Amino acid sequence: MFLGRYRHSLDNKGRLTVPARYRYLLEEGAFITKGFDANLVVMTPIAFTNISKQVSEKNYTDPEARMLKRYIFSNGEQVELDRSGRILIPQFLRESASLDSDVVLIGVGDFFEIWSPENWEQQDVQLADTEGNVGRFVDFEISTSAG
Repeated sequence: MFLGRYRHSLDNKGRLTVPARYRYLLEEGAFITKGFDANLVVMTPIAFTNISKQVSEKNYTDPEARMLKRYIFSNGEQVELDRSGRILIPQFLRESASLDSDVVLIGVGDFFEIWSPENWEQQDVQLADTEGNVGRFVDFEISTSAG
């Protein structure tokens, strides 16, 4: 499971050193695509396959379904960890998320996100709004019990 937050730097070729805690989850490679919040999403092959199946099952005659397919797949790339535990983030994806040299990695359970520090700071302000979060998340009915 991808947990926590980390600050890292991209090298001049656009390579990102993946935190050691995440590397074992990416031994089979990874998929990277645009997120929905001016960020990037890095998924294991299993997670990306699950998303892919769900998106592919949508009715192709629905214009919104076609747009979703284009959004996810045209912005997606398969990546591999190199010997140093790095992945190469394609230039077009770095540009789409406003990534420069410094980035913030955010664990989100089944995947992790890559943010520019500026964009993450804005997101983090929203997450720090405890009163807003109560109203925002109440309908999810989250419980620690299994049933």
